[in-house]
Amino acid sequence: MIKEPGDASPRPAPPLPPFMVRRSLKKVVKPRREGAGAEALQWREAFVRYLASECQLSANTVAAYRRDLARFHGWLGSRRLANLSVGELAEYPGWLTDLGLASASVARHVVSLKAYCRYLQLEGVLTDNQAALLATPKLWQRVPSVLSATQVIKLLEAPLRGEPLWRRDRAILELLYATGARVSELSTLRLKDTNLEERRITCHGKGDKQRIVPLGKSACTAVADYLEHERPRLARRREPATDFLLLSTRGDRLRRERIWELIKRYAAVAGVTSKLSPHSLRHSFATHLLAGGADLRQVQELLGHASIATTQLYTHVDHSRLKKVHAAYHPRA
Repeated sequence: MIKEPGDASPRPAPPLPPFMVRRSLKKVVKPRREGAGAEALQWREAFVRYLASECQLSANTVAAYRRDLARFHGWLGSRRLANLSVGELAEYPGWLTDLGLASASVARHVVSLKAYCRYLQLEGVLTDNQAALLATPKLWQRVPSVLSATQVIKLLEAPLRGEPLWRRDRAILELLYATGARVSELSTLRLKDTNLEERRITCHGKGDKQRIVPLGKSACTAVADYLEHERPRLARRREPATDFLLLSTRGDRLRRERIWELIKRYAAVAGVTSKLSPHSLRHSFATHLLAGGADLRQVQELLGHASIATTQLYTHVDHSRLKKVHAAYHPRA
């Protein structure tokens, strides 16, 4: 996930969609050429519709493409994309950097631009794809921030009895740490995806990939308490009632941005680091599992990572394991 300055919550980096190897077969009313103003906006929206309908990318990913391309067209101004050389396009990443965007965000914008230009080329709008020659900024691999077991306990106990919706908020924190779920997965979790009798939930990850994740006793108790005492009251505030597990004060689905705000609030109450994010609990979940002796492949499955290389990053965070290895094998340990 990528967080940009001023954003309320992290945003996903969009993958390259399948249209890189095939043309669109969907008949959509499209403008005759790509240019400034209304025509450029129409092409941008046609591209976004294509991502959603034919490539079937998630709503968050499609929204990320739309934001990135809106920013690109803001930089483009009245110029025509077809008239720009690769040298002129190379100024775009520098412009993004001057705005204060992190390297990861700049890299994502370049990927979005390449995908968009490839789409325009396939549709016959561009005869030459100069954006394909753009270099993507190299990214440093950052070790994720992880909470200690003591900090996790303080955070989970931060919602105090008697506070408004403290049961719901405690269930949110327990679920995030117990399952390692992404906030977007938790926000879209439905009642039918929650099985407290079998102590498991079904997460719908990126690309609507499903995975079953076990629940611990504490998480089950917190969710059951919320379902019994708070959710029925919240559900009555909306007609017809929704089947999402976590509800807002109005009875609607609890947005991921709101979950992010709640976590920051309880981090301050618990005295945990101000840099805490929803992904910090996911990082802590994975790191604590590995520290307890879990197999890397099993952790990969629980997190829903497509590549084990992503999961392998957590092996660098487990300091206790590294200390044991160092003590056992280094001659001067």
